[in-house]
Amino acid sequence: MVTVENPQSQKIVISASRRTDIPAFYMSWFMEAIDQGCFTVVNPFNGQRKKVIATPDQVHTVVFWSKNFGPFLKHNYGQSLIDRGYHLYFNFTINSDDPILEPYVPALQVRLMQLTDLCMQFGAESVTWRLDPICYYQNTKGPTVTNLKDFHEIAACAHQLNVKRCITSFMDHYRKIYQRLKARPHFAFVDPPLETKINTLLALNDQLAAMQIQLLTCCEKEIQAALPSDASIYPSACIPNDLLQQFYGGSLILKKDRGQRLSQGCGCQLSVDIGSYRWHPCYHNCLFCYANPAEAVGETIPNR
Repeated sequence: MVTVENPQSQKIVISASRRTDIPAFYMSWFMEAIDQGCFTVVNPFNGQRKKVIATPDQVHTVVFWSKNFGPFLKHNYGQSLIDRGYHLYFNFTINSDDPILEPYVPALQVRLMQLTDLCMQFGAESVTWRLDPICYYQNTKGPTVTNLKDFHEIAACAHQLNVKRCITSFMDHYRKIYQRLKARPHFAFVDPPLETKINTLLALNDQLAAMQIQLLTCCEKEIQAALPSDASIYPSACIPNDLLQQFYGGSLILKKDRGQRLSQGCGCQLSVDIGSYRWHPCYHNCLFCYANPAEAVGETIPNR
């Protein structure tokens, strides 16, 4: 087993997690590992195990990704981590209410209250709103619609709270998604032309710019290349070590994470992701998701 440990002058960033929703479902597991001072992480591609030292002298910031920060907030995990010496950063995915696409996330008003609580407790500068992904779809060969119907309401709440970053991307049409759609013969995802995607981003950017919110893209290299030069929409880093260093001081590695989709425009900087597709299945069961959903009927949902 490989041990990941860094000298104090070069702490690591922990990503929790691109592979599942730890704040919603696995915070008990996370805190147990924090108590033990390390995580055991399994590489999803080659099965190699490594031990990640996770003591405050080794970890600069924990970046949490979630669609539901309710359990995280309810049990006061954030303050507990801060009291132990960790810095925190939050990637909060907030899309429109859509029971077809995201059947088990809380109602939008609940999620907006969670956004409010995060900003009030930890500061708006530590929160990024992820509008992700933008989806186009049809029901029974009807008109093509998107999951943007609540965009203005979400943006207005983010603006009121002084959130400054919105990261978005368009749905990736993974093969496993179409396996799920076999049970939905009257539903179809649509991959619109590039021009439609560009016009969508420009329209969103017009609204966000008026609210002083920066629109950024995640892994959209082709679209970025086709945007007008004056669009002021830039590639993002969902793990922004330069910003974390600016917010919290200290020294971080600012190189791009070569384990991410660099060829597609990912700007994330180096971190260690401690989630697992296999051992931490996600219970949100989002129709478009690349992760492995927990579909077992009656299975106990942790941390709810």
